[in-house]
Amino acid sequence: MLPQGFRAFDADNHYYEALDAFTRHIEPEFRKRCMQWAQVDGKTRLLVGGKVNKFIPDPTFSRLAKPGVLEKWFRGTAEGSLIEQFGELEPTRPAYRERDARLAAMDELGLDGAMFFPTLGVGMEQALRHDIPALCAAFRAFNRWLEEDWGFAYRDRIFAAPYITLADPDNAVAELRWALEHDARMIVMQYGPITTARGWTSPGDPVFEPFWSLVNEAGITVVYHGGNSAYAELLSWWGESHDLEAFRATPMRGLISPEPIADTIAALLSYGVLARHPRIRLAAIETGSDWVPVLFRRLKKSYAQQRHAWPQDPRETLRERLWVAPFHENDLTELRDVIGADRIMLGSDWPHTEGIAEPLAFAKDLEASGFTDEEQVKVMRTNAESLVRRLP
Repeated sequence: MLPQGFRAFDADNHYYEALDAFTRHIEPEFRKRCMQWAQVDGKTRLLVGGKVNKFIPDPTFSRLAKPGVLEKWFRGTAEGSLIEQFGELEPTRPAYRERDARLAAMDELGLDGAMFFPTLGVGMEQALRHDIPALCAAFRAFNRWLEEDWGFAYRDRIFAAPYITLADPDNAVAELRWALEHDARMIVMQYGPITTARGWTSPGDPVFEPFWSLVNEAGITVVYHGGNSAYAELLSWWGESHDLEAFRATPMRGLISPEPIADTIAALLSYGVLARHPRIRLAAIETGSDWVPVLFRRLKKSYAQQRHAWPQDPRETLRERLWVAPFHENDLTELRDVIGADRIMLGSDWPHTEGIAEPLAFAKDLEASGFTDEEQVKVMRTNAESLVRRLP
């Protein structure tokens, strides 16, 4: 059992973006090409690149469901429809948008610190991929809002991750340098192939070598966080809409097999990025963990068949360099057996509906899965805490 008074470090917290998160610092020449607000049929809608964006049903976040109300739904134990699970909506709490109010909420939740990620922002890269200069401008503006409103290491408790897109490799290097100058401890990126000026590009392509070299030199953590990736295009091959809409998933959307996070990690391995840059640490957050054992089985076969292509067993590389925050409904015992308790992190997703209302309750899942007291402390605190400290 966790010791009495134990305080955790959460690898997955979220803010709800201010209305001007993408517009407060936007460069004037990009104002109409990026994010705008408009009244459509009597409702406030977000326009991205001049098109109504449906990634979030209410991107103003004016009324929200309570944290964790969908936990039973995702565990497969809920009764009733998805809509019924949301319950009565409430006005946005100050803790969702104000960092000092959030610190007070973290005290109540038993959190000494947490990594913070976008809610709306993780769905915006694909919406602007057709206009790479605008895409880069939008996230330059976003990151300056984020640093201003939340800070990248506020009170050494709130660690907000600036968002980096690789769509323009030179811009990615410049934006990373700016983030490092402002004390960023980690960056967040979207998994999957990247749209660049020459078309779809692997994150392991040599064109990104200056970026990965800087990441390696800086000793920061690269987080791949769930969101809308290029793999949404695969859905249209099966007759589904390629526009990702939260909470409007069809059964087919959840059954399509490719995992963009697994393929992204595989690309960084097979293109030699991790071999060339031994200080790069990767974290997969809000991607679940069912993909991890599958990837390890594939890597085992590849290493056996093409040992000459690998400087070392790629499974050992990942056990050294990859941290994972599983979903609470995942098989935690299997994940521990594959990557070890040293590489698993609490990720409550607070205050999102699909997360855990009380982050410390995750310890019950760990205990039920046979994790020792020492392993529980690692998962609930020390593993994630280590990732917000730059390597010396």
